[in-house]
Amino acid sequence: MKNYLIKTPTIFKAIYNRCIWHVTEHANSVYITFDDGPHPEITPWVLAQLKQFNAKATFFCIGKNVVEYPEIYQQILAEGHSVGNHTHNHYNGWKVSNAMYFKNIKTANEVINSNMFRPPYGRITLAQANGIKRMLPKSQIIMWDVLSGDFDTELAPTDCLDNVISTTKPGSIIVFHDSEKAFERLEFALPKFLKYCQQNGWNMKKLNF
Repeated sequence: MKNYLIKTPTIFKAIYNRCIWHVTEHANSVYITFDDGPHPEITPWVLAQLKQFNAKATFFCIGKNVVEYPEIYQQILAEGHSVGNHTHNHYNGWKVSNAMYFKNIKTANEVINSNMFRPPYGRITLAQANGIKRMLPKSQIIMWDVLSGDFDTELAPTDCLDNVISTTKPGSIIVFHDSEKAFERLEFALPKFLKYCQQNGWNMKKLNF
């Protein structure tokens, strides 16, 4: 399946320079994020791991999942984490019209109270990025500079852990997924990565824009 990059190239950051790829003023912190939830079993498991290591994180939620599992969404907030909009139906910006894409984001925005947006698959056109900024003037498009690869069913859990350990540095925004597809790799890698961050003296903080 390997058709993705673990470390985001500088050229991508330059082209999509209106997006946030990492945190410059990081105070020796890293920023762990989770896409595609909330999930009724996996998200609470993730929250338990974060609590064990006194870590905060950011959850980019799919609107329809928030509607289906509102109590899990509220648990994320109650435990001090931040949330972001990940569209209502996990739309790929390269495969739908701009009008459909913007409408889906606005629908999710009705149930997700956040100025942060992350495009599913990281796929968004420059026109869509500019349109989101016009539609939601306070919005920030959050990308990443470290991709764990936990969604890759052909990736060994040990390689998933190596992906994040070998590329994360202070200021990094790291992507995991609180989804069934990713759980085999997430279950192995996340606790060990949290411990690694703790051992390095890195603060594990939520994004807040």
